[in-house]
Amino acid sequence: MKLALNIGLSLTMLAICLFLVWPAPAERAQLGEALGRLDEIYLLGFIALLAVVHFFRAWRWNNLLAPLGARLGAGRLLAVSSVGFMAILALPARLGEFVRPALVREHGTLSATAALGTVAVERIIDGLLVSLLVFAAFFSLRGPEAPPWMMPTAYAALGIFSAALVFLGFAMRWPEKTVNTAVALTGARLLAPRFAEVLREKLLNMISGFLVMNDRRNLLWFLLWSLVYWIANGLSLWVLSLGFDLGLGVVGAFATMGLVAVGITLPNSPGLVGQYQWFTQLGLSLYLGQAGHGATGLAFAIVLHGVQVVWYMLMGGIALATPFVSLHEVWRARRIDDAPQAANDAPDDDPDEDRANIADDAAGARLSANAANPSAPP
Repeated sequence: MKLALNIGLSLTMLAICLFLVWPAPAERAQLGEALGRLDEIYLLGFIALLAVVHFFRAWRWNNLLAPLGARLGAGRLLAVSSVGFMAILALPARLGEFVRPALVREHGTLSATAALGTVAVERIIDGLLVSLLVFAAFFSLRGPEAPPWMMPTAYAALGIFSAALVFLGFAMRWPEKTVNTAVALTGARLLAPRFAEVLREKLLNMISGFLVMNDRRNLLWFLLWSLVYWIANGLSLWVLSLGFDLGLGVVGAFATMGLVAVGITLPNSPGLVGQYQWFTQLGLSLYLGQAGHGATGLAFAIVLHGVQVVWYMLMGGIALATPFVSLHEVWRARRIDDAPQAANDAPDDDPDEDRANIADDAAGARLSANAANPSAPP
C-alpha cells in the first residue's frame, strides 16, 4: 500500500511537471535551434565539474560513517555511493535513498537503520546549506517587482531545514524522550502498539547514525567536503549556462541550483523528469525574466538534467561491474531490515547479524554516553 502510494505520488508529480514544461508546437523548432547552439567546450567543462561533484558527494559520507565505527575503502565507498545515486534517479519518491544504507549493512559493519541516520544528517545539512544560499540570493532580489512566491519559498525552506536541525539536536541530547514523543504524535501506540514498539526501536537505531554531530573532527571534514561539493555544483551550472550564452551570472547560477535542490526534495517524479526542468526555469526567470521560460532556458534545463541522468546511470552501471558491489547485493538491499540476510535465508545465529547487532550496541552506548555528557569527546 505504501509503495503504491509513493508510486502514485511520483507519477502525479511527473504528469504535473511535464504539463508545466512541455513546449508548444511553435516552440519546439526554437528548442531544437537552441540545443544546436550549445558550445561543446563548455559542455565538456560542465562534465569535468560533474565528476568533481560526484566524487565529493560520495567521499564525504565516510565522515558520517566514521563515528559509528565504519569506514569504507575508497573503491567500496565510490561504488556503493554510485549505485545509490543511480537508485535515487531510477526509483520514485526518493526510495533510492535506502539503497546506500542497505548496501553498507550488507558489508556487516552496522545496521541499515543506523546508516540511514547518517543519510538523514546528510540531507538535513545539505538542505540547510542550500536554503541559506537561496534565502541570501532571494533576499537580495526582494522588492516590489519580485514574484510573490519568492520570499515565502525562501522562508519556508529555511524554516523547515532549521527545524530539522533542531530535531537532530534534541534527538542527540534526549534520544529516549524525543523518540517517545515522536511515536506518541503518530498515534501508533493507540492504533497499533506492536508497530509502535518496532518504530521506537528503529528510530533509536537511526538516531545512533547522528553521532557525527558530537564528533567535531568528522563533522568539520564533512562540512568542508560538502562546501566543495556545492561550490563545484554551482560552478558547473554556471559553466553550462555560458555554453548557451544565457547571460546568467555566478550568483544567479548558484541561486538556481539552490532552488532546484530545494524543489526536488518534494515527492519526485521518476528520474526527476519535468520537475527538474520546471524548477530550473523558475530559477532562471528570477535573473533572466521571460527568457528563462523561453526555448533557450528550456534547452539549458534539458541538457543540465539529461547529462546528469546519463552520468549517474553510467557511473552506477560501472560500479555494478566492479567487485565492490553486485547486482545481487542491490536486489537484497531492497529490504532495509537491520539483520543482514545471506543468499539462502541465513539462520538466526548468522555471524554477520551478530556483528551488525554488536555495532549497533556500541553505537547506542556511545550515543547514551554523549547524551549524558555532551562535553565528552566523541
